[in-house]
Amino acid sequence: MAESRGVAILVGAGDAIGAAVARRFASGGYTVCICRRDASKSQGLVSELRAAGHNVHAFSVDARQEAEVQGIFARIEKEFGPIEVCLFNAGSNVNKPLLETTEKLFFKAWELACYGGFLVGREAARVMLPRGHGTIFFTGATASVRGGQGFAAFSSAKFGLRAVAQAMARELGPKNIHVVHLLIDAGVDSEAIHQRMKAAKGIEASDIPADSLTKTSSIADAYWFTHQQSRDGWTHELDLRPSVEKW
Repeated sequence: MAESRGVAILVGAGDAIGAAVARRFASGGYTVCICRRDASKSQGLVSELRAAGHNVHAFSVDARQEAEVQGIFARIEKEFGPIEVCLFNAGSNVNKPLLETTEKLFFKAWELACYGGFLVGREAARVMLPRGHGTIFFTGATASVRGGQGFAAFSSAKFGLRAVAQAMARELGPKNIHVVHLLIDAGVDSEAIHQRMKAAKGIEASDIPADSLTKTSSIADAYWFTHQQSRDGWTHELDLRPSVEKW
């Protein structure tokens, strides 16, 4: 395996955006640590990237549990070296009419998408600050800036995460920690979205017009781009959408 440029920890890294970011940063020379609730779901990706000569590992962690988040950061720093990049990608995209939005659903949406982001971002800052550099990414959505019908729970959580990211950027930027909030104002070209479109509108994946959904590789490239920026021209918030998206 090639010498690592450092460690990239990806929390809430599923099979779409998280997997694409893992591929991009692994190909860029980073040791990639994929963290999700069930690490076994990433074994195929780990095998793929290791076969290509990359240093990739998967861990089970619940981003809502402070002790687990602290533990995984400590373990990765000890076993693999300094964490240079951190992505928080967990979310809970639920769409429910207001009167069907229970207290439990509302709390769980916030707990995963906002509170989990705070825990992960704080621990990333804790290990990066003594070294005086690092990049922390947060994945946002249309719901980060617009509360849509049926999205009271999800939008409040994503609004909150955006606020956490802004507060962190203002505090950590002068200390050379780059905090980026990537606002994905689009449907993501993924299996989950394909299934959702078929269930809602009967549209087969093969019938979806080209470039009408944002590719996960394009999202990963956006993260890579902002990570490479010179400190005299940092982006905090970047919004992505396909050319045909109405906004």
